[in-house]
Amino acid sequence: MTPRNDTDSATHRDATRADTTADMVPDQERKRVDPNRVVVCVPTYNERDNLPDTARRLRTANPTVDLLVIDDASPDGTGKIADELAASDDHIHVLHREGKSGLGTAYVAGFSWALHHGYTVIVEMDADGSHQPEQLPRLLAALDHADLVIGSRWIPGGEVRNWPRRRFLLSRGANLYVRAALGIPLRDATAGFRAYRADVLRDRDLHRVTSQGYCFQVDLAWQAWRRGFRVREVPITFVERERGTSKMSNAVVAEALWRVAWWAATTRRHRPTPKTTTDTTPHEPLHTPQDRNVTQDRNVTSGHA
Repeated sequence: MTPRNDTDSATHRDATRADTTADMVPDQERKRVDPNRVVVCVPTYNERDNLPDTARRLRTANPTVDLLVIDDASPDGTGKIADELAASDDHIHVLHREGKSGLGTAYVAGFSWALHHGYTVIVEMDADGSHQPEQLPRLLAALDHADLVIGSRWIPGGEVRNWPRRRFLLSRGANLYVRAALGIPLRDATAGFRAYRADVLRDRDLHRVTSQGYCFQVDLAWQAWRRGFRVREVPITFVERERGTSKMSNAVVAEALWRVAWWAATTRRHRPTPKTTTDTTPHEPLHTPQDRNVTQDRNVTSGHA
């Protein structure tokens, strides 16, 4: 803990098997996660009806984990509610920003705060209840053999609940587009429930990241993979928000389309060399899909952890 500081509505299961190579690649065990040095970054804008329940569920399911709320001067008073939560719980912190500046810059601000305060694992999670805090332990457990763990809706065991058909098709299409354009072997590169080891974020000049929205998620996952960090996907349950308004917009979609196309056109594809660290030890080999830096965990049951 750090010092305080400032229309289809059915469950979807993707039964499609990921492509795998025949190579057996040695997995490497990372330094075990210290649950006392984990912070969950939650950007907020007009989430007063969702934040208290999300914070309660996170703290109940993960009592040693800290929560950082990054509020963009929400006109509905979300920032005040966040301050009240922080006043009653030393594990909750609030970062107030001057106005709405986008998801990407909110996360960059949160990541910078977390790195400054010495956290070793930094998690992204939505405030609206679409990500299940009870499933955070499976992401943290997967970090034993990864540098970045993505909670995936589109690998076997992943679920999406209560999405309209348009959102379902948009997400599936966007991820197919990213895979084809960038060559990254991820099923859910746009996912926003993920856990980074701090080294992954230190390796980027975060203040040079200009992508926003779902494109921000693609940017960080793609660059981590390109730089040789090991990326793992684990299945999660995504539930459409019940309260408030989604931040999805045509501008968010357009940005993702043109940025991914630009990256694909201006970046030479290559097979990344996995990074090595001094604290790794050999582990049982495993099959990896398409690239040695990405694995998909099919052995975790779906639903609430």
